Amino acid sequence: MVDVGKWPIFTLLSPQEIASIRKACVFGTSANEALYVTDSDEVFVFGLNYSNCLGTGDNQSTLIPKKLEALCGKKIKSLSYGSGPHVLLSTEDGVVYAWGHNGYSQLGNGTTNQGIAPIQVCTNLLVKQVVEVACGSHHSVALAADGEVFAWGYNNCGQVGSGSTANQPTPRKVTNCLHIKRVVGIACGQTSSMAVLDNGEVYGWGYNGNGQLGLGNNVNQLTPVRVAALHSVCVNQIVCGYAHTLALTDEGLLYAWGANTYGQLGTGNKNNLLSPAHIMVEKERVVEIAACHSAHTSAAKTQGGHVYMWGQCRGQSVILPHLTHLSCTDDVFACFATPAISWRLLSVEHEDFLTVAESLKKEFDSPETADLKFRIDGKYIHVHKAVLKIRCEHFRSMFQSYWNEDMKEVIEIDQFSYPVYRAFLQFLYTDTVDLPPEDAIGTSATLGVARSHGQKYISCSSYGLLDLATSYCENRLKKLCQRIIKRGISVENAFSLFSAAVRYDAEDLEEFCFKFCINHLTEVTQTAAFWQMDGPLLKEFIAKASKCGAFKN
Repeated sequence: MVDVGKWPIFTLLSPQEIASIRKACVFGTSANEALYVTDSDEVFVFGLNYSNCLGTGDNQSTLIPKKLEALCGKKIKSLSYGSGPHVLLSTEDGVVYAWGHNGYSQLGNGTTNQGIAPIQVCTNLLVKQVVEVACGSHHSVALAADGEVFAWGYNNCGQVGSGSTANQPTPRKVTNCLHIKRVVGIACGQTSSMAVLDNGEVYGWGYNGNGQLGLGNNVNQLTPVRVAALHSVCVNQIVCGYAHTLALTDEGLLYAWGANTYGQLGTGNKNNLLSPAHIMVEKERVVEIAACHSAHTSAAKTQGGHVYMWGQCRGQSVILPHLTHLSCTDDVFACFATPAISWRLLSVEHEDFLTVAESLKKEFDSPETADLKFRIDGKYIHVHKAVLKIRCEHFRSMFQSYWNEDMKEVIEIDQFSYPVYRAFLQFLYTDTVDLPPEDAIGTSATLGVARSHGQKYISCSSYGLLDLATSYCENRLKKLCQRIIKRGISVENAFSLFSAAVRYDAEDLEEFCFKFCINHLTEVTQTAAFWQMDGPLLKEFIAKASKCGAFKN
């Protein structure tokens, strides 16, 4: 299953937004743009918006996803990114849309005007059902359901397959050797194009300076030419890198050819190949291959689920297929390609089953499955005895010492507030804590202790989570509380937190709060908490601060 979280750009989204994604694509010169489709078929984009590649109708970048109304409900099937840059996609209804840079008519609308929003590509495609699209740096290719191929855009090397080097402003059917043949797969390098036929034949056209067409030479081709070296095998998948090509046969054999500067052919050296070479010979059957024309990275997945990568991987040249611990070829490009863009439209399948951790989290405070209740401040929290015994030594000892079937199933708690005790129990189910720093440390209880000399003691229900963690000997929880306190310290609560740290003999936290108070001394000394503190503690703070030179008088 693809995890979009492996792409850094998706860390900008909330967990709820991530959970809604069903399809996605990461693109951009620095993998800094993304498009995703939700479970309700809404389409969103965010990122840099270079050359209007977000299609939002303006040139503004955005870290907050914007909805592309023009594509909502269209059911995107295939999407490709040209590094020029431009974006091309087809829907399940076979309709093609394009937007972005258009200096060479790669959007197929007959002009060279920039495409600021998705526009349907109509010429010669209105009566066709397009099932797949592919982009080179500045040219576009579309495959129709009937096996016909159309190409348009930049054509300086013959990558459009028209027989000339004149740019093609609108989609044009690629004929010549492909006439009356049925194409089932297409791919594009930077300035080259490849096609696979239903009978397993492979054809290439366009730039061939590195041998990426696999013809045994480095001569550019203005029309499709068959890769004769593959005549004895039946190819069913082909992919293109920047200037290299990979082909996978129906028997799971993998062939590579073209540029090899970074070892992207996986041959054990960096020599270019003008003809296909069989690689990964000693490995098990290959079931999927991956490459992207924006990168020099290659990847493959075997029948046993093993994922290999080679070529340019995070700046290193890996000249032989390297076994990874990744689960899919998409992860190779997320983690190791430069730029880290997706090589295909990602399909995110959210599986129905939950992990053990997810199941525990889901069942916290669930009346349906709980066999024990805590009552705090008149409110109930539903839990499971077994979970408490497994997760907490305090409860394990308590249950083993005096718990029996005849005892009540409601435990009254009056030492701690409802938010604090709920946060503690939730921690036992999730290993996380979500509380404001005042509840984490129980600052009002601290005030009560500090002011108890000659004054009425404040109710101990003001004790915080740190009190509870100390009482129950939960050391990990104590560390989490201290992190919360450090993250949530402010001018208003700094001195209260400092005094509480003193009470707990939490030296590290005490020093952190003290330094914060010193750095914001003017503001802190104007707060009520500063002047309401216990006299000895206040004097101790002033003396310590004076030693640091904070008080000059």
